[in-house]
Amino acid sequence: MDRLDLILEYLKQHNLVTVDELVQALSVSAATIRRDLIKLDETGVISRTHGGVTLNRFIPVQPTTVEKNQRNLREKRAIAKAAARLIEPGNTVLLDAGTTMLELARELTHMPLRVVTADLHIALFLCEFKQIEVTIIGGRIDDSSQSCIGEHGRSLLRSIYPDIAFISCNSWSLSKGITTPTEEKAGLKRDLIKNATQSVMLADSSKYGKWSLFRVAQMDELTHIITDNHLPPDVQQQFSHSCSAKLLLVPSN
Repeated sequence: MDRLDLILEYLKQHNLVTVDELVQALSVSAATIRRDLIKLDETGVISRTHGGVTLNRFIPVQPTTVEKNQRNLREKRAIAKAAARLIEPGNTVLLDAGTTMLELARELTHMPLRVVTADLHIALFLCEFKQIEVTIIGGRIDDSSQSCIGEHGRSLLRSIYPDIAFISCNSWSLSKGITTPTEEKAGLKRDLIKNATQSVMLADSSKYGKWSLFRVAQMDELTHIITDNHLPPDVQQQFSHSCSAKLLLVPSN
């Protein structure tokens, strides 16, 4: 068994490990472990967080989801890391569906949390971690996103009061707000942020300036907007003058 396999075997037995723990377990240098972790991270089988390293026990196999995962992946990971810093241990967290949300879920495995989500991938991934209580909202499965939609899930969302809710989107702009192609998804997303103490949109800048048919919310209805620093400077200025939500720009390199 080579060293990469030994690392994976060790991760299967521990939810979260540090570089120092792997150094002791495998009797190699920290530099060697870090190089090995970079290789494993590039293949997608592990996630590196600010708390250590975790094994990705669930990897989406649907082709459309894989394609989404590869699109602007660097930006999505940077956005997810920034979003994770808004969460405190013990919080109740709502996670919308989508690949950026899955990246955020990978940043949360070291914390005791209650997570409510519509996304099947996120639910299956997080349920592996004993310190995280996972609730999936239920309802009909949307085959394009492998997530729950419909009145069953919306009813649950309207009845809870989470500490923080994270919403994804297909398109966003200061003038038209957050928009989505279907009325059903727009309604679910509105309910997702409705009762949250903090409501946070996660979207890379490539989606800015586009719009779909149905509006979810105006940007002022959010507490935070997290995107990458490729958002044009003039747009950044417009947000600083015209929007009450806090705009957080994260470097993607």
